[in-house]
Amino acid sequence: MRHIIVVLLGLMLIGQASAHQLKTAITTVLFNERTGNIEVMHKFSLHDAEHAVQQLFDKAANMHTNDNTRQQFSEYVLARFKMSDSDGQSLPLDVVGYQVDGADFWVYQETPIPNDLTGLQIKHQALQDVWANQQNLVNVEGRGSIQSLRFSAGDDWQRVDFAI
Repeated sequence: MRHIIVVLLGLMLIGQASAHQLKTAITTVLFNERTGNIEVMHKFSLHDAEHAVQQLFDKAANMHTNDNTRQQFSEYVLARFKMSDSDGQSLPLDVVGYQVDGADFWVYQETPIPNDLTGLQIKHQALQDVWANQQNLVNVEGRGSIQSLRFSAGDDWQRVDFAI
């Protein structure tokens, strides 16, 4: 019986380790008609964010306790996420903030909803310079059906179009 428990615990640990090997960030681009803004919410695994800042900036970086480290990671994300209208006109994103929430790290941005917007072009390269297998999923909500884009290392701009 003891042998079975050890094997089951080992399988659970392997499953947890394998599950964390998937490097994925999720971004929601939300059209909020109430505020008149496009709200952008980036969600990263806090574990991944901390490993990234340790590789990119400082081996002793600590996302849990150091606000400078959290700000540094936030600025890193902001520099690697871009959005424009369907004609390629850049949509300047204002920084709203960032926070640690349990096992996740969130970065928030917003911009006013442009008049007559027929689509978006998006580029999301965060963490892809750290891990070649990093996947960044972007969900665009609030303009018809949810549309999703998946960014892998080497991907450039992708677009979503809205039904008029």
